[in-house]
Amino acid sequence: MTPEDIDHLAATLKTRSGLILGSDKTYLIESRLAPVARREGFANVSALLTALRTKRDEKLMTTVTDAMTTNETFFFRDKVPFDQFKSDVLPALARSRINGDIKIWCAACSTGQEPYSLAMMMDDMRMIYPRVNLDILATDISDRCLEKAQSGLYTQFEVQRGLPIQMMVKHFEKIDEMWRISPKIRQSVRFKKLNLLEDLRMIGRMDVIYCRNVLIYFDLETKRKVLEQIANLLPDDGYLFLGAAETVLGITDSFKPMPGMRGLYIKNQSQTTARPLRVGAA
Repeated sequence: MTPEDIDHLAATLKTRSGLILGSDKTYLIESRLAPVARREGFANVSALLTALRTKRDEKLMTTVTDAMTTNETFFFRDKVPFDQFKSDVLPALARSRINGDIKIWCAACSTGQEPYSLAMMMDDMRMIYPRVNLDILATDISDRCLEKAQSGLYTQFEVQRGLPIQMMVKHFEKIDEMWRISPKIRQSVRFKKLNLLEDLRMIGRMDVIYCRNVLIYFDLETKRKVLEQIANLLPDDGYLFLGAAETVLGITDSFKPMPGMRGLYIKNQSQTTARPLRVGAA
């Protein structure tokens, strides 16, 4: 791989997805693009990168960007954001939304485990919140990930990562060596292709936004732009969930952390202090 090829790849990734190529770029490039090179008929990764730089092939650029994007996810990942939604955010919004509709956006949803986790959790609480309806939108930049998410089909390994056995039995059906989530849960999530670098106003007003474990791959300015666009989508009493390694501090004044709630943020209004939540309230 020539320095020119690597620099062009880094520029392509930043422009198209916001991804900043890390210091371990040689290993990362080889491990993620070797399968692409074989599949696309190139002799090696170097040949693939040269073609990427010289041919301006849109399809190839999309394929490479998809392969280089981190898509790590699993059901109920990190647990805390789902516990916080169940015990604090959902009760507060259920009290304030008269029509019972709560709009949730799962940004960078990868293969769908995050939005499906929320949908299953809500389904299991239907007796407690009979009038609440979660309108869940899940978006990602990757066609490959969205196709898998919409299929609702997961391996044994994937359903064992974070998914309680009771939920697996209730919401999944075994198909050969795979597990498929029930049509009821699949139909409760809308999937859409979306790049976070685009104008996000098309998303519309959201009550809760999960944007976890994606900002860590952006530079400071890109983080700021994404967070400020997200702030414009939330009402004054909306909530933002970020990943455990992410923060708004030092990036934007549009949000402030909820006291005692790791990874949970509310809009920063000079005339308003953080709203106390009654843990476990219905």
